[in-house]
Amino acid sequence: MSIQRGSLVVISGPSGVGKTTILRMLLEQLPELTPSVSATTRPPRAGERDGIDYHFLSPEDFARRRENDEFLECCRVYGRDSWYGTLVDEVTPRLDAGQWVVLEIDVEGTLSVLERYPDTITIFVEPSRPEQLDERLTRRGTESAEAIERRLEVARRELGQAHLYRHRVVNENVDEAVAGIIEILRQAGLESVAASEARPC
Repeated sequence: MSIQRGSLVVISGPSGVGKTTILRMLLEQLPELTPSVSATTRPPRAGERDGIDYHFLSPEDFARRRENDEFLECCRVYGRDSWYGTLVDEVTPRLDAGQWVVLEIDVEGTLSVLERYPDTITIFVEPSRPEQLDERLTRRGTESAEAIERRLEVARRELGQAHLYRHRVVNENVDEAVAGIIEILRQAGLESVAASEARPC
């Protein structure tokens, strides 16, 4: 009996919209979702583990893999020296094994992924009002005013590209946003592990 091919899910949204929190909650509630571990050239931060949080690559190794077309998508984030990307080996073998793989990437990366996987389930998370992004980024207190303005500039550009996504979810309330995404995935064919186990033979 052949294994049905899995599905690829992409979640995007502007900085400060709450994507990381939403993805964490999705993975807690949907164990059938498999997260893709991104690769980066930046050094590990305290507590980060190679292969778990990121694949930490040297700039030379990252460049070599780019030249060999080993990335589904990659980019230099916010003009920094560090590169980030999604390795093909993180995604394709899992899809071939019937798994549902989820990526948290930007709009540019999504467009690259769609070139190879046009059936990708794309979900754009947006704020109920643009001012929320400024408020959330400022509340973090982790970046300079210049860095925040740079993120907001990128965010405004990404909000203008939200129409490129198959689904759009407003994150006014994180629990409601997560529930909305779960419903999107259910309608796309994702079955609950618990429901599958409960089904009679």
